[in-house]
Amino acid sequence: MKTKRIFGFFALLLIFGASFAMGISAAKDHIVDDGYGIGDVAADFSLKNVDGKMVSLSDYANAKGFLVIFTCNTCPYAKAYEDRIIALDKKYKSKGVPVIAINPNTKSGDGFAEMQERAKEKGFTYPYLHDEGQKVYPQYGATKTPHVFLLEKTQTGNVVRYIGAIDDNYQDASQVDEKFVENAVDALLAGKEINPNTTKAIGCGIK
Repeated sequence: MKTKRIFGFFALLLIFGASFAMGISAAKDHIVDDGYGIGDVAADFSLKNVDGKMVSLSDYANAKGFLVIFTCNTCPYAKAYEDRIIALDKKYKSKGVPVIAINPNTKSGDGFAEMQERAKEKGFTYPYLHDEGQKVYPQYGATKTPHVFLLEKTQTGNVVRYIGAIDDNYQDASQVDEKFVENAVDALLAGKEINPNTTKAIGCGIK
């Protein structure tokens, strides 16, 4: 009788151990990647632009880098920055660092047709891409709209050099003290260190 009880005890231990190991394995399978950090090489993508054409970073043969900006139609923060994003593209596209805007949202008002309407209404000078299936923004680790990733085009790929906010005042462009993105791009083009190379993105959470 005692032998049976001991055997049963060890059997329970084995079952518990197996269940625990399976739980650890399942937990590992559900770990979410935090996205790119400074110095990481960002993978290329192919996303549909509002003109219906597919756009990839590799399409820009003469680019020195990219301002990949996750934004959308509906977020008040994103709307407040639209004119500044247009200005960034106007200033830096001719210098080899174009804006590539990506809408990662799936909520009402952020569909492809609405994106086309917004791009036409505002006169976007840059690609406004639809992250269909929300496959690209998790790779970058974008969490807000807007959220900026400055990439430098190198022989080893598109290296992340700055992550964060556009500037320090989303409410009023005339009251900005620090132009984080402009300072970062200027430093990149001058071959200087970017400082700061990360800031906190301020905006709406991606839906």
